[in-house]
Amino acid sequence: MPSDVWAGVDRTRLPRHVAVIMDGNRRWALARRLSGKSGHRAGRDTLRELVKAFKELGIGYLTAFAFSTENWKRSEDEVGFLWALFRDTLDKEVDEMHRNGVRMRFIGEIGELSDDLRQRIADAERKTRDNTAVTLNVALNYGGRREIASAARRLAEDIQEGKLTPDQVTEARFGSYLYTGDQPDPDLLIRTSGEFRISNYLLWQIAYSEIYVTDTFWPDFGRADLRDALIAYQGRDRRFGASREAAPAKRK
Repeated sequence: MPSDVWAGVDRTRLPRHVAVIMDGNRRWALARRLSGKSGHRAGRDTLRELVKAFKELGIGYLTAFAFSTENWKRSEDEVGFLWALFRDTLDKEVDEMHRNGVRMRFIGEIGELSDDLRQRIADAERKTRDNTAVTLNVALNYGGRREIASAARRLAEDIQEGKLTPDQVTEARFGSYLYTGDQPDPDLLIRTSGEFRISNYLLWQIAYSEIYVTDTFWPDFGRADLRDALIAYQGRDRRFGASREAAPAKRK
């Protein structure tokens, strides 16, 4: 890897949190006349290398969309393989993640997964919970609308139990009920394989995220691609709804 792979990246203006939609595994495999399973395995390797790059750069949070609530609609064979791959990944990767200072978190409807997978997830989170180099959120059985509905339900329960009153409900308080409520919202959302869709991903959290779409399939997304995404991000004028010249208007 060339020593200047991060050339052009301003390390003083890196995003704190990057979310990725890891798309294109099957198309990558098809283009190479390989099985779709080969594409998913290659995609796993890409995520491992991306975590290493985040540690090298000092980017603190990475959220990866691994399996959506809609992915259950895929063939039984593919779904079964994906869950087997997740189990294998947890068995083989957690120790290395731990050695590299990675804190692993799993977000989504984890309670709907099998007992053995939930146990592996709990073990990984417990083992890595005190690590601080990178927080890796893996979105499993995740849907953005379901996350918001779940947060609203738990907020309503707290109001009903008298833990807070309706007038205490603010955007910040509501956000604290989300899976990533203790983390900064993503500054940058990367989607691979050229698709221009959000796909029900982090709907609340990406309200002001910069979105970067690349035609590169996820298994081919390497450090040079991350560099290009970061340079594009740093070229954006992030004003969060304010105009460039105008002073903030007074509230009436």
